[in-house]
Amino acid sequence: MRFNDKLRQLETLYGVYEEVTAELEIACAKGCADCCTRNVVLTTLEGYGLAEHLAAYHQDILATLRADIGSSRFIPKMTTNGLAKICMQGLEPPEESTAPENTRCSILSKSACAAYLFRPFGCRCMVSQSRCTDTGYAEMDDFTVSVNTVFLQFIEHIDTTGCSGNLADVLLFFETEINRRRYRQGHHLCSAQGLISNSPIPVLMIPPKHRNRLEPWIRSIQKKLNP
Repeated sequence: MRFNDKLRQLETLYGVYEEVTAELEIACAKGCADCCTRNVVLTTLEGYGLAEHLAAYHQDILATLRADIGSSRFIPKMTTNGLAKICMQGLEPPEESTAPENTRCSILSKSACAAYLFRPFGCRCMVSQSRCTDTGYAEMDDFTVSVNTVFLQFIEHIDTTGCSGNLADVLLFFETEINRRRYRQGHHLCSAQGLISNSPIPVLMIPPKHRNRLEPWIRSIQKKLNP
């Protein structure tokens, strides 16, 4: 698949997700940034556009990311589709390290995202039924978790030749134009950067109780990705 087609498919998935969340009761609003931490995980496809924006308009944020790279952050051992494959095989997934104490995301500016239009799905899907300021955590029902998992799987599937990793690691990898160009050209650069390889969807991880409700959205995704 051509690189620009992948970007268009990513935007399509974001659009469908907005349709889904329009039906959910959420308390999130501009200025609510309690859940915006440095523990966000994303694919290289998501990170590409964000990195281009930061390189053009927010070099100060990239400098902050470089300065904070030694700070504790969540670094995943497995992607969502990698987990699906292991579960399908009946194997035990590797134990992920506990996410470090939540620390403020470096892209925030006065409790607002400085690159909101380019934020990755890990930020878009962190929706809560109550204000995190009041409860201290995001309140998310089981169905929303299932929806988010399906979208994470499709996003990774589009970026099968790419990688996943912590926000800071992906953005700093894309800081140079040469790395962005090599990624556009389809070079596989995960291992050299401490990132993990993406995988195609082996099976959608949907609990039986949510399948009927999610089926129309899955059909919509498949139709829009393959018109």
